[in-house]
Amino acid sequence: MPTRILPAGADPDAVRSLTALLGQLPDAEPQPPVTDSTQLVDTLARLAAESVEELPEVVVVHERIGPVPALELIREVALRFPAAGVVLVTSDASPGLFAAAMDSGARGLVGLPLSYEELAGRVQAVAQWSAGVRRHLGHGAETPAGPGGTVVTVSGAKGGTGATLTAVQLALAAQASGRATALVDLDLQSGDIASYLDVQFRRSVADLAAITDISPRVLADAVFRHDTGLALLLAPAEGERGEEVTERAARQLVGALRSRYQAVVVDCGAQLSGAGAAAVETADTALLVTTPDVIAVRAAKRAVRMWDRLQIRKAEETTVVVNRHTRGTEIQPALVQRITGTALARTAVPAAYKELQGVVDAGRLHDLDGRSTVRQALWALAAELGLAEPEQQPSHRGTGRAAVTFRRRKE
Repeated sequence: MPTRILPAGADPDAVRSLTALLGQLPDAEPQPPVTDSTQLVDTLARLAAESVEELPEVVVVHERIGPVPALELIREVALRFPAAGVVLVTSDASPGLFAAAMDSGARGLVGLPLSYEELAGRVQAVAQWSAGVRRHLGHGAETPAGPGGTVVTVSGAKGGTGATLTAVQLALAAQASGRATALVDLDLQSGDIASYLDVQFRRSVADLAAITDISPRVLADAVFRHDTGLALLLAPAEGERGEEVTERAARQLVGALRSRYQAVVVDCGAQLSGAGAAAVETADTALLVTTPDVIAVRAAKRAVRMWDRLQIRKAEETTVVVNRHTRGTEIQPALVQRITGTALARTAVPAAYKELQGVVDAGRLHDLDGRSTVRQALWALAAELGLAEPEQQPSHRGTGRAAVTFRRRKE
């Protein structure tokens, strides 16, 4: 059986040379190369969604790849797609880099300039390892093929648009539908999840920032188990400690949560940090919450353009949620979509602050009445995103309000 090999690198000449050499290997079947980290992860996720057997046996990552550094990318690939072996191609074949690559999850390292013998030997060894893993997993028949749990980030176009409210209710809906759910506060300097859910806990996301390998036990020690069943990972009480949570730490954290929980909801706040950018980039769905007013919509447009310029997220890969929507407002959701160039959530959240005031002031957002139109809309949004099972949501018939209906989520 031919060995499928997926080369990845940003330097066209280097990738062309690598692909040509891979094509000379016996029983090798090089795949079309990918040019950046996002394309690589997306390609593997698409293949894994079909079947683990669709994954290439070997992924060859050139050191010149971006925007995610090679070692961080290897760590993510190894965590999310353990049946694919990763080989790093690098000009630095020192023992230190070799150890770092192995710690990140690489199965081998090939030095530059490329040598046919070295490349052939390493690819063959990794392919055999990959085949052994798949046999051990029962040929993937009962393996959870795919990238792990679903990660949804929630960002605000500006402060006060309702990003935290949205994140909390999405997580509550996911947990209520039977999914093991983690809610993470990456609004590192001004996160309010602890206040909204009446929580006092000394551990925070900053306590995981310096840990290079987040094991399940370490993660369990850092999260707070809320009465609702949510696993909370809170922002640091001291805002200055937010600087400790780097982009690299955030990527590792999101990867660890994805592998342990079925649903991960991340509140990124309205200010873009390196950690927030990393979460948005790696998320399955990135929500941008805005209100239907000129200032907020302009802010949403600026945010979308900035994400695109920084290669964090393309506009069409971002989903805008309109909060505090009323039928009489001049700016309707369809106009917001045209202005921002993004996807648009089918569910708009109504303007009904009086329903929220009591639970917000009490710090008991989880006690929001099931008859609340805001809660119904946000739980409908959770179903739309695949975070909740629609048939398990309450219909609230006989309450005097129109019952919210849901479409069954496609598996």
